[in-house]
Amino acid sequence: MIPYVDLKAQYRSIKTEIDAAIANVLESSAFILGKEVAAFEREFAAYCDARHAMGVNSGTSALHLALLAAGVGPGDEVITVPFTFVATVAAVLYTGATPVFVDIDPCSYTIDVKQIEAAITPQTKAILPVHLYGQAADMDPILDIARRRNLVVIEDAAQAHGAEYKGRRTGGIGDLGCFSFYPGKNLGAYGEGGAVVTNNPEYANTIRILRDWGQSRKYYHDLRGFNYRLEGIQGAILRVKLQHLEAWTEARRANARIYSEQLAGAGIGIPCEMPYARHVYHVYAIRVPNRDRVFQHLNASGVQAGIHYPIPVHLQPAYRDARYKEGDFPVAESVAREVLSLPMFPELTPAQIDEVCAAVRGGLAGA
Repeated sequence: MIPYVDLKAQYRSIKTEIDAAIANVLESSAFILGKEVAAFEREFAAYCDARHAMGVNSGTSALHLALLAAGVGPGDEVITVPFTFVATVAAVLYTGATPVFVDIDPCSYTIDVKQIEAAITPQTKAILPVHLYGQAADMDPILDIARRRNLVVIEDAAQAHGAEYKGRRTGGIGDLGCFSFYPGKNLGAYGEGGAVVTNNPEYANTIRILRDWGQSRKYYHDLRGFNYRLEGIQGAILRVKLQHLEAWTEARRANARIYSEQLAGAGIGIPCEMPYARHVYHVYAIRVPNRDRVFQHLNASGVQAGIHYPIPVHLQPAYRDARYKEGDFPVAESVAREVLSLPMFPELTPAQIDEVCAAVRGGLAGA
């Protein structure tokens, strides 16, 4: 079986470093925040070309706190996309604000910047572009609209560690950037984790307070906060893995090139790397008209695949909204019916890619 992602292979490659980092935290007993988290925050901020990074317990928490720090709350609207993991939208709802959807670009699968202005109302507070699958949204037009309309830009970079837009790292381009360190991410913890990065010291200070029960110092609660702290062990693990991230990213990009070369001309859609982007291929998603049959063929052939994501958020039962119905976002809905994620991880071998591509072609022949 070729796994969709192989976390064991990655661990084996850095086992000595990881085990030593964990042992140091156990010896120090600094299990919540602490020196390892603080050091990771400095290093990750520098990696993102940002001044501040605040570690939290998940990417969802990162989005929630970024929105709150930006002043988003009840009565406000936040423009985002329906083709994303539901956490993007859930975080908006946590604040009491209303998500407003814009369709996606058919090539990049990120927000269609040409549709943003028409979605703006007097209640719009922020734009929340999603750097989906490891590719940046088209940020310059988004920033231009935001500056003219006095809106905050919050990047959902949960899948885009190290991705670039015109040479700038994602996360530090907008007003705030949000990352997830879920284990399967390009930079993954061994448990849950996330971070917010920003160049704004006021946002940074607010998030540090909000993540730790609203405390400016121990037992002095200035804000109604949350228990969103990053654990010390996860900070230590992430410090180790951050040192390998660029090498892993280049391996992912090399694997993506092999996939694209082998699948060119197969009658399917292969990922577009936009001219402005450095795609980091958290997901290598093809588009297949008979997706479900090909998916079943891959599994039967010993290839684990994924679907990211089969149902757009506006059609999910838990997030249905009377303002939206099927057909309102035709590109997102079409992509959701056809995307199929192939195995993608740095340790994937050319022989494994050959096997995956053969299974894809076999599935297409049977479809």
